[in-house]
Amino acid sequence: MLFLEYPPCSTCRKAKKWLDEHGASYTDRHIKNENPTLEELRAWHKASGLPLKKFFNTSGQLYKSLELKNKLPAMSEEEQLALLAGDGMLVKRPLLIGEGFVLVGFKPEQWAEQLL
Repeated sequence: MLFLEYPPCSTCRKAKKWLDEHGASYTDRHIKNENPTLEELRAWHKASGLPLKKFFNTSGQLYKSLELKNKLPAMSEEEQLALLAGDGMLVKRPLLIGEGFVLVGFKPEQWAEQLL
C-alpha cells in the first residue's frame, strides 16, 4: 500500500499509528515533497468512486487563500486535477492506496473495514 501524508498533520500521525498498530505494510510518501502526479490523481480518483471535490483539503490555508470554494464548481475535472497535481498541500490527507481501493482522509472504521 502507498500511504501519503504530511508529517506535521495530526490526523496523518494518527493514521500512521493506526497502520503500525494493525501491522499494515506500506510505503510512506511525503505529500508536499513528492506531489501526486496528474496521472496518479486521475487513477486514484477513478478507483475511489468519490467526487473529485473529496480529494481537496478544504480546511487548508492554500485552499482558502485561493478561494477554491467559489472557483471549483466552474472548473473542469482536468483543471481540478491539474491544480491538485500542482501542490500537495491542496490534496486531502492522508491517502491510502492499495490493491483495488483508495481511502481519502482518516476514518478508522472505514480503514478497518477495508484492511482488517
